[in-house]
Amino acid sequence: MKTKLGQLRVLAITEGVSYLLLALTMPLKYMYEIGMPNKVVGMIHGILFILYCIWILIVAKKNNWSILKTLVGLAASLLPFATFIFDAKVLKNEA
Repeated sequence: MKTKLGQLRVLAITEGVSYLLLALTMPLKYMYEIGMPNKVVGMIHGILFILYCIWILIVAKKNNWSILKTLVGLAASLLPFATFIFDAKVLKNEA
């Protein structure tokens, strides 16, 4: 985890987990009007999302990634489970 790529792999997994946790807190907020869990998880997810996107750009520049690979990495943060897949299919092979 000392390398930027290792840090990105950790961010990919934690960002993906935070996305799933955010989806789990949505019913609490909208069905039961319990907003605090969603607020806390949402803030954590937002921070991890930004860090993941920044690290994608850092690693892409350092490793001379193509525009397509970089855009796929960025797009992975927008879809549930996609950061897990991007880590397994792309980042693991880079390591």
